[in-house]
Amino acid sequence: MISDLRRRLRFSAEPDPVPPTAAPMIEPTREPIEIELAAYAEDCRIFGFVLVDTDRLTDYLNQRERYELRDVLVVALEDGRASEAKTLIVERGELLAVRASGPRGNANRRGRTRPYPVTLQTGPYTVRGHLHGLPGGDPIMQLRRRRPMVALTESWIEYLSEGESHRGRVGTIIVNREVIDWIHLSGDGEDWLPDLPIETRPDLRADPLAKDLTGHIWTTPQQTDHSGNNR
Repeated sequence: MISDLRRRLRFSAEPDPVPPTAAPMIEPTREPIEIELAAYAEDCRIFGFVLVDTDRLTDYLNQRERYELRDVLVVALEDGRASEAKTLIVERGELLAVRASGPRGNANRRGRTRPYPVTLQTGPYTVRGHLHGLPGGDPIMQLRRRRPMVALTESWIEYLSEGESHRGRVGTIIVNREVIDWIHLSGDGEDWLPDLPIETRPDLRADPLAKDLTGHIWTTPQQTDHSGNNR
């Protein structure tokens, strides 16, 4: 089944403009900067660029219910088919998770928290990472009282695409708590270090000679033959 998001991309050269009443006016907190947004939807991955005018990407995602992406690439999980669009409007509810990038926020505004290891399922994605909550509290209960988009640190993600398992580090990932299927505190016996580096855009590959300290090493476009194998 093709999701509504992919259907809009497939049948519309340009998305419908955002109605003026779709979201409240938000005063920018900083000069807007363009950052790449890499997101995970129910049946596809989404790559594009957004203008962020907040201290953190998490704040930007929480302050809006719709986002305008530019230079968009959507990759289907079922068959790996890629589609492109100049612009695309995405609803917050369509985003299960977003890989964090851009500004890290004001360090002076951060309170004292404790990282709790958690495992969660959201759609076809299994995510593990550290949820930061108040010391001595129940982190799951605290999560339910927070805004929709919540960041996990030291995370990795696993899912099936084209019938194969994909697993990789994603550093900090922002999950949409309103669409989480389940979440629990991780046990001591659960594996935390994936064998694979971070997965990237399908048209980019990691440099095999580079030491990946950040999880964000991208190099030249990756070529494929007609069978879909990398060359």
